[in-house]
Amino acid sequence: MPKISLTPKNIQKLRAKPLIVFDLDGTLAPTKSPMEKGMLKVFTELLKQKKVAVIGGGKYEIFQLQLLDQITSFKKLLGNLFIFPTTATAFYIYKNGWKRVYILNLSKKQVAKIKNTFEKVFKEIGYKHPKKVYGELIENRGSQVSFSVYGQDVVAALGKKGIRMKEEWKKKYTPVKMKIARLVGKYLPEFEVRAAGFTTIDVTKKGIDKAYGLRQIQKRLGVKIKDMLFIGDAIFKGGNDYAIVRTGVDYIPVSGPEEAKKIIRILLK
Repeated sequence: MPKISLTPKNIQKLRAKPLIVFDLDGTLAPTKSPMEKGMLKVFTELLKQKKVAVIGGGKYEIFQLQLLDQITSFKKLLGNLFIFPTTATAFYIYKNGWKRVYILNLSKKQVAKIKNTFEKVFKEIGYKHPKKVYGELIENRGSQVSFSVYGQDVVAALGKKGIRMKEEWKKKYTPVKMKIARLVGKYLPEFEVRAAGFTTIDVTKKGIDKAYGLRQIQKRLGVKIKDMLFIGDAIFKGGNDYAIVRTGVDYIPVSGPEEAKKIIRILLK
């Protein structure tokens, strides 16, 4: 697996790559929150030098909140940015506005089966939801179904308190999340099931994951996978970034936006 260490020799190799791929939530931006000013600065500098793709588990509206609304004043650079919401089940490019290239929606029957399977697993392991939740617990994102422990809107409702709640839950209960994801995957072998973010589990059609996103970049943008670098915070077994490993892409795991920002600074020529 080509996990890359930042030796002087490797840094020169990475700086030569024409396209950098990022996870979004927990990598470029705090969970379900806008990208911070320091990240915005280095991210836009990177767009001046390279093509950049972002593959995240959030729906298009979350991409708007976390990323797109932050870079609206940099329109000349947006032709170098390619976005893949909902774990690469959708793809957008910028041509006088964001245009959707494809979307791989789930059927109503598939959505119902996924939701019912989550409920089955909760009952099977005796999982109890928090007493107070914010928004839907299991959200149909069209091309993806996502379960979030505190509901989809906890950060929108509580701000930094909501982020802290998610961080604390992740520290204490990640094994619970992984168990839920593993069992849902067992009962839904015809789908992809991945842990995502701090408190989320995503389900997409079979074969549609972040590896699929990298192959779409190769196919549609003509950049070979060997010429890409992937940066993400969930490159571990069961994590929603881990699928990229099987493509052979060079990758750097990060713990969060601060570390990702440092990597971007290193990549800038």
